[in-house]
Amino acid sequence: MDCQYSLSITTRSLILLIGLPGSGKSTLARQLLAEDPRRRLISSDMLRQQLFGSESIQGPWLVIWRQIQIQFQQTVLQISQGTATEAIYDATNAQRRHRREVITLARASGFNYITGVWVDAPIWLCLARNKRRDRIVPEEVVLRMHRQLRDAPPTLTEDLDCLILYPSNLKYGYHTAALTNNRT
Repeated sequence: MDCQYSLSITTRSLILLIGLPGSGKSTLARQLLAEDPRRRLISSDMLRQQLFGSESIQGPWLVIWRQIQIQFQQTVLQISQGTATEAIYDATNAQRRHRREVITLARASGFNYITGVWVDAPIWLCLARNKRRDRIVPEEVVLRMHRQLRDAPPTLTEDLDCLILYPSNLKYGYHTAALTNNRT
């Protein structure tokens, strides 16, 4: 797959992480931020922590969604001003309907290049990692999300400009390298 930025005047890029709890999305996001600190991380877990005092508290989705909207708009502005390079949206995005809603919001906010990164890890590995986390997602929820991704995997037809399958089970379950800006 050949994924390259368009040659528009300003590319306002969003990396949309997709994957099960325990697949390694947040680890990958941290690696991407370390590679380029001018990237902006927008995380549903971090928003729950800020809004409700804990990542474990699901809280009203509309409150979280509004903050995602605000952060998308702020990041597009920062990219346009040159103070940020791109955004990373860290959430499971397991349901096709939810991915489409996020992509629609991202486009409406001004992102003009969206890369889906499916952090694909075997279900057994996600369940094992989940048991070692501080915030354990109920196993039945992880299994439901697995079925959702299996039955409706991400595709370019969801209005993504690029889709990368990122296997996260390399080297004993740890990421060995982060993505680069070179999408080829």
